Amino acid sequence: MLVTVEPLLSGVNVTFIHDTACALVATAALVNTAGRGGEGLPDVPALTAFMRAHRWTGRHDCTVAELRAVQRLRPRLRPVWHRDEDGVVEIVNGLLRESNALPQLVRHDGEPHHLHATPRDAPLDTRMAVEAAMAFVDVVRAGELDRLRVCAYPDCDNVLVDLSRNRSRRFCEAGCGNRAAVTAYRARKAAAAPD
Repeated sequence: MLVTVEPLLSGVNVTFIHDTACALVATAALVNTAGRGGEGLPDVPALTAFMRAHRWTGRHDCTVAELRAVQRLRPRLRPVWHRDEDGVVEIVNGLLRESNALPQLVRHDGEPHHLHATPRDAPLDTRMAVEAAMAFVDVVRAGELDRLRVCAYPDCDNVLVDLSRNRSRRFCEAGCGNRAAVTAYRARKAAAAPD
């Protein structure tokens, strides 16, 4: 898998290498496709668009079976945002073991050497699971689990990865930060209004 999220990562100085940061952002986006807002991957074209947006490479069967396998992966990944280190390690090791992950340095599509732990022709859900697990390995090893958060906006269950230098990100990419700012503005305006 190769993802790029330069717009999300520009000006960011974090502990993680680029591949890890990209995989974390893509994994959070995948998990959030199954949020309270409805099904974010309702059909094969939506999965294809998701893959393009996150620059996934390799095998893509464009079948309903593949879509369902990716949808079944999301609830297996979401708990990472809610577990302690031992719980995350258990999930990560399970994903790597089930997928027979074998990390190797590869170079393709004009990109420099980077790490793959599954072949490019492995099923999409397997590649997604392993890429997520490998990124979580780096998070655990760096002692940075606190960067995996749930959106702070009330009634939003989206997950996020705080890649900011000052660890200040509180809201997901679904506009919750804007909604929180509007709510705070209206509250200040109401408080300042004469009785």
